[in-house]
Amino acid sequence: MAESVITLSDVAAAAGVSLSTASKALNGTDRISEATREHVRVTADRLGFRHNALARSFARGRSQTIGVLTHRASNPFTRVVLATAATELGAKEQAILLYDARMEEQHDVTESVLQLRARRIDGVIVIGTSTSFRTPSFTSRFDVPVINAFTVPEDPQDTTITADDHAIGRLAISHLLAGGRRKIAHLTAEPHDMAAQRRAEGAGQLLAEAGLEWAAPVRFGRWREEWGEQAATELLAEAPDLDAIFCGSDAIGRGVERVVRASGRQVPGDIALIGVDNWESLMHDQRGTRHLTTIDVGLEEIGRQVANRLLEGDLKPGVEYVEPHVVVADTA
Repeated sequence: MAESVITLSDVAAAAGVSLSTASKALNGTDRISEATREHVRVTADRLGFRHNALARSFARGRSQTIGVLTHRASNPFTRVVLATAATELGAKEQAILLYDARMEEQHDVTESVLQLRARRIDGVIVIGTSTSFRTPSFTSRFDVPVINAFTVPEDPQDTTITADDHAIGRLAISHLLAGGRRKIAHLTAEPHDMAAQRRAEGAGQLLAEAGLEWAAPVRFGRWREEWGEQAATELLAEAPDLDAIFCGSDAIGRGVERVVRASGRQVPGDIALIGVDNWESLMHDQRGTRHLTTIDVGLEEIGRQVANRLLEGDLKPGVEYVEPHVVVADTA
């Protein structure tokens, strides 16, 4: 025998209110008392009522669909932000419509924007791959709210929630200083890379506040293990008595560690290492077997915040940063 379907009329009758009042209470529209709204909601839950999503969207004048524009959705950092935002949206019965574009290709971007604009969406989340370079501003291209995640938009007034690279640099040095390290070096990516710049600036600032200098000049290169190996070889020859290295990324850190250990030094006994990205958890979910001490830049928090801010309509202009945190493991 088919299971009977609970209708809105059933909810209204059980709650002792009109059909119109029941609809308003469940759709969050018009002004009714909170007591009545809560009473209707409790009644609906007790009866097992599931409001039709299409009917609800028309009642609200909304589609309950959020457009998501990504720059290489397969990027590991993008995936974390996207997955977390999608989970938050799904918990609030919001669907996502994903378009992946190469931000450096104008035709690709324009086509994705046109495709999204042709659909009935309530808002747009733009997710970047890093904070290393600026991305185009999309706010004026849509007639719905737009929020940026894990990127640096060309327009500083665009609503953006992203990683705080300056704070990441300060936090890395703070952790090393707290561990008694004083002869610290820094290896990072290209000097024109915005993330590398800001991390180096933040780290150098805190070091100066502690009355210290770098044990050797900051070395700029690439976000690569190979660069970490090359730079570490040069660094140990230049500053053999250093006791800590702040690596601009975990990839650099892996290369550095190989060279440090090959030199006969102990990690962290002789030289402490700290990286950035929390790559082991990011790629392998190794929450119980971490090795490299690292800075988590807050990708999951970025995903949560952009989803909730968009739904709440809390879109203040400008950039807002999430707080990074240290993930302590074996190397520092």
